[in-house]
Amino acid sequence: MTVVPAVPPASDQQIRVYETAGRTVVQLLGEIDIAVVLRITAAMDAATGRPHADVVIDLGPVDFLDCSGLGLLCRARRRVEERGGRLTLACPHPTIRRMLRIVDLSRIFALTATLDEALRARRAGSGRSPG
Repeated sequence: MTVVPAVPPASDQQIRVYETAGRTVVQLLGEIDIAVVLRITAAMDAATGRPHADVVIDLGPVDFLDCSGLGLLCRARRRVEERGGRLTLACPHPTIRRMLRIVDLSRIFALTATLDEALRARRAGSGRSPG
């Protein structure tokens, strides 16, 4: 018999932040809905609050993203750009990419299909990738 906890997972199970090659990678995991956004906003703010940060948000492990998740991404982009930094979304999911296009966010985010592609693009100094 498997016992499933009644409490939602801790925020550290839905956001992972690490540095690689002078870049900050924010990996979001699982379902990113309003309840999760409320728990992970402080961690996202910490990851996007440094001056001139080069941030990649990895959406690869995301199963679901609602409008509050989109709001979190927009907030992260604004915070990074206000501090003179750059933000890239690594998004392999056709459904999430389509949602970004439908709400006209694909034109303001630099999008790549994979985390590796995002990391390579920045090392090569490229700007936006086609969404």
